[in-house]
This record gives sequence, structure tokens and C-alpha cells, in this order.
Amino acid sequence: MIILGIDTATATASAAMVENGRLVAEEVGAEPPASGNGVAVHRSNHAEILLPLIDRLLDRTGVRLSDVSAFAVAIGPGSFTGLRIGLSTVKGLAYGSEAPVVGISTLAAVAARVNDSEGLICPFLDARKKEVYAALFCRKGEALERVSDDVVSSPEDFVDSVLRRISGQRCLFIGDGAKSYAAMIKERLGERVVLTPGDGYPSAASAVARLAEDKILRQEIDPVGPLVPLYLRLSEAELKRKS
Repeated sequence: MIILGIDTATATASAAMVENGRLVAEEVGAEPPASGNGVAVHRSNHAEILLPLIDRLLDRTGVRLSDVSAFAVAIGPGSFTGLRIGLSTVKGLAYGSEAPVVGISTLAAVAARVNDSEGLICPFLDARKKEVYAALFCRKGEALERVSDDVVSSPEDFVDSVLRRISGQRCLFIGDGAKSYAAMIKERLGERVVLTPGDGYPSAASAVARLAEDKILRQEIDPVGPLVPLYLRLSEAELKRKS
């Protein structure tokens, strides 16, 4: 089974190929530029780089699109534009090849990138507007268990909710939000926290593909047409209409 996974929900676009649970290859876009304090100020142009990432992945592996068993995509939460780019690309590939599609929570994929640590894992993504997309998971061996739902929240409120849950346990925060709000997280959680933006871990796309393979084995295939992004909050246009 060959799964082609893509992620355009996070700040760094990626594409990866997984075959029977093994990462074959991955392609990762350039990191977004940073401000003087090291915090990313905008995202890379996923619309321009996604198809070249996929082309390079196919060239490196010698796999044709017709050989792909299924496509997997991060469906959110994340960048609204990025989600639409990723989902429309995967739907186009699926319609052209008739291979099935599986949508994966972005936060589950970010948590699943962590392959060297057991215990609590908190994907923590900067959602802008002084908010984060976050959830809490627990890794036990190869199993990744969800502890909380995906939410959009103020970073302080979510970290306080983690503090109430962890009961002295160690918790690994991963994502650009862990970098943006590092001082606040350390102040509230102290030595119980480990922070990483994700450097050194496999790409989000590789985790998307691996999680999708698990779902396919459970026969959990998403209908292509109705598959939509998980935004968690209203867009600017929707907020303006409501007001």
C-alpha cells in the first residue's frame, strides 16, 4: 500500500510517501522567514510550492501517480488558505486517479511526528490573533491516544488546561506556537515541559500518510466530494457578515 500524504495546514508545506508503514521519502518546503526575535512573520506560498514538492517526491521514488493506493491530506485546523490549497490539490489528484482520500486532523499529525518520546504530547500551532490551535495526546509505545479535542484558544487558557491535566507528568509541546509562546509555557509549567518547533522530526506530511494508512486498514475512507476543511473558527469574511 502506497500512501501519498500532504500538509499545507502548517507553516511549512510538505509531501511524503509511506509504503506499508515505512517512510519512503519526504519533501519539505522552505521554512517561512522570521522576524528579529525568531518568530515567523508569514507563511510560505504553499500554492506555488506544493505541486513541485509532489513532483520531486515522485521523481525521487520512481513512483507514478497511478501507483499511489490512496491520498492523505491534513484537513485542519490551520491556515485557511493552506487548507483550501491542500484539499483542492488532493481532490484533483484523486479524481484523476480514482484512488481514495483520507482526511487527517492537523494536530493529530503534528503530535504523531514525535517518534522518540512517550507520554503527553501537545501540538501547539500559532493561529495568529493571539490564539493557538492545540490539543493534547498521549503516546504509549506505537499508539497515539487523543486526550482532548482540537480547539482554538488563547495560549494561556490552553496551557492552564494542560496544567490541570498533567498531574506532574512531563509534556512535550511541538509546533510554531511552542516557539512563539515559549516563555509563557515555561513560566506556567516549569520543568515539566519540553518545547520544540519540530526540527529533527519527520514532516507533518509523513505523519498524515501514516495515520491515513491506519484509517484505511480500518476501512475509514472519506468521500471525496463532501470532504471539507476543519477551520474551528470563522473566516474574516464570515466575521464581517455577522457583525
